[in-house]
Amino acid sequence: MNHPVIVVIGGGPAGLFCALQAAGENRRVLVLEKKPSCGRKLLITGSGQCNLTHDGGIAEFFTHYGDHGPFLRPALRGFTNRDLVAFFEERGLPMTVEPGGKIFPATKRSSDVLSVLLLECARRGVELICSQAVRRVARAEGRFIVETGTASYRADAVVIATGGASYPATGSTGDGYRLARELGHTVTEIAPALTPVIVQNYPFADLAGISFENLPLSLFRAGKKVRQASGDLLFTHAGLSGPGLLDLSRFIRPGDVLKVSFFPGRDQEAVRTQVTDAVAGSGTRQVKPVLAGLLLPERFAKRLLELAGVAPDLTCSHLPKQARQEIIASLTGLPFTVLRLGGFDEAMVTRGGVALGEVNPKTMESMIVPGLFCIGEVLDVDGDTGGYNLQAAFSTGMIAAKSITGKFSPGR
Repeated sequence: MNHPVIVVIGGGPAGLFCALQAAGENRRVLVLEKKPSCGRKLLITGSGQCNLTHDGGIAEFFTHYGDHGPFLRPALRGFTNRDLVAFFEERGLPMTVEPGGKIFPATKRSSDVLSVLLLECARRGVELICSQAVRRVARAEGRFIVETGTASYRADAVVIATGGASYPATGSTGDGYRLARELGHTVTEIAPALTPVIVQNYPFADLAGISFENLPLSLFRAGKKVRQASGDLLFTHAGLSGPGLLDLSRFIRPGDVLKVSFFPGRDQEAVRTQVTDAVAGSGTRQVKPVLAGLLLPERFAKRLLELAGVAPDLTCSHLPKQARQEIIASLTGLPFTVLRLGGFDEAMVTRGGVALGEVNPKTMESMIVPGLFCIGEVLDVDGDTGGYNLQAAFSTGMIAAKSITGKFSPGR
């Protein structure tokens, strides 16, 4: 009797999880991984600690995937963050919730997450075939032919789980986009996401490491505001980073202007009043410590004065009105012109991918090629920092596996 063969291309979290969930009932499931071992990108996730998912109700997840949250609703509802936590805890790996909602394995080791996946694959009979880079996938007589450099596999279903193009040293080099394209799929423009921003004429290179909490961030393109967000911001040697900026980076393009307010929760008029009152009431005190007293880092306050042409020893009573207005403008909307985004070697995920309009959100099956499934980061979906991307990988892997088992169960 010929058993159904399922080939999963890519041995990352989405591919491994889909494979182990699709195994059983005489289905032969193979994972083809181009690297000598599986899960290399997973091992560096969260600086090796593996921020697996996020706390809260699953409905709260939908807004954390840019404009593409609605596509993921069936997958996220079908396999929630609670389900993911339970999967690992039932296999002896407890989870812990950090302040802010990030969920990690209690051991803080990505390798423990990978070990659970690999052990479960072995238990369920999944065949892991490493050092097999897929060169071509073709349809022939209702089945698939999957060709690597050294072998050829015939399959009844194929799952593209190759990840995106970020951290290419781990094996994510965009192979899945090429395979999907060759099978007739549209691939939207790809670019780095969850990545730092390199700033033109950046004035804070020597202030790298200074961070700010929950700042309002406004993105302008051709003079028009196109996005508004808020979050933590970090000065780097070449530009801006931090969770708030990383989440916004999927929408940022070279030439955009990012305006940052350093007084969260206050409008420009309120800041103007606060700064004016502080300066007016400080007389012979120097301006720098007065600004630092507004909960601004001292070195940052000093740099703002330099940018406004104010001498470091100038007293408040001698501060010109124009300089005061420049300082207030900087505090409420300091502009940063984007030179470029950080590259794929530092981006956490990839923006763009297999067009969502060609994939069934309830099954992850292609609407163009029956039996072809696309899961995880190869899709045109990218989430915020905080575990949202891994949750999407596991959820899309599960929903694809359920569809596969429904198609290729005994008696079907």
